[in-house]
Amino acid sequence: MTVHQLRLVLEVDDVDAAVRFYREALGLPEAEAYEAAGGARVAILPIETATLELANRAQIEFIDEVEVGHPVAHPFPGRIRVAFEVTDAEAAAIDLEAAGATPVAPPTRTPWDSLNARAEAPDGMQVTVFQELGAGAARHERAGDGVEPGAGSGPDGAAG
Repeated sequence: MTVHQLRLVLEVDDVDAAVRFYREALGLPEAEAYEAAGGARVAILPIETATLELANRAQIEFIDEVEVGHPVAHPFPGRIRVAFEVTDAEAAAIDLEAAGATPVAPPTRTPWDSLNARAEAPDGMQVTVFQELGAGAARHERAGDGVEPGAGSGPDGAAG
């Protein structure tokens, strides 16, 4: 078996508001949208790459401590948080707030050499935006993957 795509499905109360938020805050385009009987709706917002990050409770608590300074209550089962790699974490944090997110923690340099900022989206989802500063950024530059210098993928809990 080969996996070709990872889709993270977020249940939201207001699809239009959620699309506006992720489009305005992070520039995610709406590629597809579908409706069905009974008011069922879905919008598909693609991201070029995805990573499945598996972390134990101790790592999750460590990430909270690094990014926020204390454990953060998560309203979703399984303590789900979405992390987006960006070119400029400081600008992205401003964009998140301008689009309606509540700041949880300002951009903070992590031990894994990324700049991470945490916010809570209007739908309650914990969102981290992260910018690689060190070796991760250099890996992107060497690979010629089109990521601007100073950005990349890194370890949230491993990377962001």
